[in-house]
Amino acid sequence: QLQLVESGGNLVQPGGSLKLSCAGSGDNLDSFAIGWFRQAPGKGREGLLCISTRGATTVSADSVSGRFTISRDNAKNTVYLQMNSLKPEDTAVYYCNAQSALYGTHWGQGTQVIVSS
Repeated sequence: QLQLVESGGNLVQPGGSLKLSCAGSGDNLDSFAIGWFRQAPGKGREGLLCISTRGATTVSADSVSGRFTISRDNAKNTVYLQMNSLKPEDTAVYYCNAQSALYGTHWGQGTQVIVSS
């Protein structure tokens, strides 16, 4: 059974950068498409970017286009979310999601990002 653990969330000033990690255990992440989502206070969960098993990336949210990138390191069984030029409206809990037609859907517990001066 795949388990996902996000890390790297922190308090950062506007304009700053953070790199979030989504580490997998119990199964290989390279069998899954991985997506990053976020949920801001009082709002629904929003899909941001995803990366396929072959490394193709898709940006789902215009608000992060050009600022956020997703990558995967299969040797480390980890997927990353690089976030640059952070804005206060990026404040949210960030989640990773793993999807496979064979192995189902899995979520991590989330990591908090706060963008504030």
